[in-house]
Amino acid sequence: MAFIDYYKILGIERKSSQDDIKKAYRKLARKYHPDLNPDDKEAETKFKEINEANEVLSNTENRKKYDKYGKDWKHADELDKAQQQRQQSSGGYGNQSSSDFSENEYSDFFESMFGGGGHRGRNVKFKGQDFNAELQLNLSDVYKTHKRTLTVNGKNIRLTIPAGVSNGQIIKIKGYGGEGSNGGPKGDLIIEFSITNHTKFKRDVNNLYTTVTLDLFKALLGGEITIDTFDSKVKMQVKPETQSGTKVKLKGKGFPVYKKEGEFGDLYITYNIALPTKLSEKEKELFNELAKLRSK
Repeated sequence: MAFIDYYKILGIERKSSQDDIKKAYRKLARKYHPDLNPDDKEAETKFKEINEANEVLSNTENRKKYDKYGKDWKHADELDKAQQQRQQSSGGYGNQSSSDFSENEYSDFFESMFGGGGHRGRNVKFKGQDFNAELQLNLSDVYKTHKRTLTVNGKNIRLTIPAGVSNGQIIKIKGYGGEGSNGGPKGDLIIEFSITNHTKFKRDVNNLYTTVTLDLFKALLGGEITIDTFDSKVKMQVKPETQSGTKVKLKGKGFPVYKKEGEFGDLYITYNIALPTKLSEKEKELFNELAKLRSK
């Protein structure tokens, strides 16, 4: 297998950060996505190369192996072990560190230990490559458990997304990665969730926060109001003389707890008092009378 420069494919340097990798991948994936380039075989090939590069470099462990072993990165563990065995049994490389090997020497070393026509090489089983994918969802999408179809390397995978998944959370689905070698097991599918929030609620783990505006008279006199929770409406009582900035808690009206069916966080409400505007002359007169009463 020829060496593929994944850094070059993404147009980044070897010292690039994980954030740089993610940004480069998203930019190129949008540019060459098959939906935007119908019947364009060159764009389709480029899109596959971009995905392959991202699957390796976006995973920090795989990236370390790739930086060290190049095209043989998937066999890094076996190569490390074989190198140690060779150092113990032979003086040829006994005093050399891993950084002393060139790309070609790694390949030759790998072939001498595992490949070619040797019986030992045919018995070594290698796990397939792990696939990495990013699944973008809205906050409202993860309020309830639901099923979602994810396309990875041209294959549709039906997933159950548990309620309460967090932004940046990573889950692993065994056996949905690349094919193994010599009868080895398939790699895994590693999914990172990217969750955007377009609701009026702020989420902090399992708790939700929102602001409710009260008119001056409801704040002063109290009474019943109807507010929006994340998935419904509820009625609640406002205490007389409620001050702006007052916080109240609605227990169990927050976000679902991940993989704990029926458990929810709390909803915290902050009251904002709206002062009346465009007062009529009569209203001004009444407020002046009220001011005189309060000053006595």
